[in-house]
This record gives sequence, C-alpha cells and structure tokens, in this order.
Amino acid sequence: MKRAEKILEILKNTYPHAKCALDHENVFQLLVATVLSAQSTDKNINKLTKKLFQYVKSAEDIHKMDQEKLEKMIYSAGFYRQKAKNLKLLSEKIVKEHKNQVPKKMEKLIKLNGVARKTANIVLETGYNVTDGIAVDTHVKRISKLLNLTKNQNPNKIEQDLCKTFSRKDWGKINHLMVTHGRNICIANRPKCDKCPLFELCPSRKIFES
Repeated sequence: MKRAEKILEILKNTYPHAKCALDHENVFQLLVATVLSAQSTDKNINKLTKKLFQYVKSAEDIHKMDQEKLEKMIYSAGFYRQKAKNLKLLSEKIVKEHKNQVPKKMEKLIKLNGVARKTANIVLETGYNVTDGIAVDTHVKRISKLLNLTKNQNPNKIEQDLCKTFSRKDWGKINHLMVTHGRNICIANRPKCDKCPLFELCPSRKIFES
C-alpha cells in the first residue's frame, strides 16, 4: 500500500463520521455559510447563521434584503462589508441567471462573486454529492504540506497535487478528514504529535520527551 493510501485509510478509520461542519438546511444556505466562513471559524459562522437563516432561505431573500441590514447581521463574520457585497451580487446572479437555484457546475459556481474553487467544491460535494475536485482550505493546505503531499503554496496547485495523489472516489472525503484532524490533533502551532495516528507516516513529526 502506498504511503498516501495508508494516510487516507488511517484518517478514515480515525474519523468515520467526518463531514461538513457548517450548519445549513439547503444548498443556498450552504453556499452563504461557506462564503462567510472565509477567515473565520465554522463555530462562529454557525452561531451567526442560526439567526441569519431564520430570514434567508433562498437567493431571493438576500437579493431583496437591504445591504446595511445584511451587514449588521453578518458583522461577526469579519470583513462583513465585502462579504455582504459578494452575497448581494451572487444572489442577484442566482436569481436572474439561474432561476433562484445554486448552479451544479464548477464553471458556473466560480463565476459567482466571492466563490473560488474551495467554496465551489464544498457546495458541489456537500450540497449536490458532485465530486469535481478537493476543497483546499487552511487546514488542508497546512496538513497536506506537513505530510509532504504537496510542496506548493497556491491552493489550486495543492488541489491538483492531491487530486493526482488520491483516487477520485475519495476526493470528497479529503477536506472533511483533514479539517477534522486539524481541529482534533494537528492543531496549528500546538500539534498533539504524541497522540497522532499518522505519527509514523509524518515527516514533520516532533519527538516528545517522556
């Protein structure tokens, strides 16, 4: 078994229930939550959207909403003015160009304001069960580099490296597994290397004194 396959098998066995951590009831809410989660935490966004999603069920709801009201509702997400602007613009496109339905294709999703491949991959995989690539967020970027699965810095190039390394049937699981591992064990600046199931396979491991 190749090293990458062993890594994936261990992660699957360690986190059998790993899934998207963003709360949502439909694909549009998932898109909104993912856009808001940039440079924030899923925990913070779930707290914010618990109230927001009482009013936002579809793109039309944000399209009709006053931007200042939206800014106040998403203030705690950080960069709230830019995020509100993007949400207003992408909602307008979805309403006018896609009949109020979130697109099911990568090339259409990445044309929406504030949506890059990471967000599009999450929406496609979690919302539509469509696998087009691997969502590369901060956790995936950091852990894939620590495990020497990539030497690149650019998220798109990291995605390409990971897609070449892992079987397509597993692409949709990679993000959820690495995110869960990053939150539980491989924590930025304070990794629990002594408790890591990938210890023997990780070239970046630190040896702890007994």
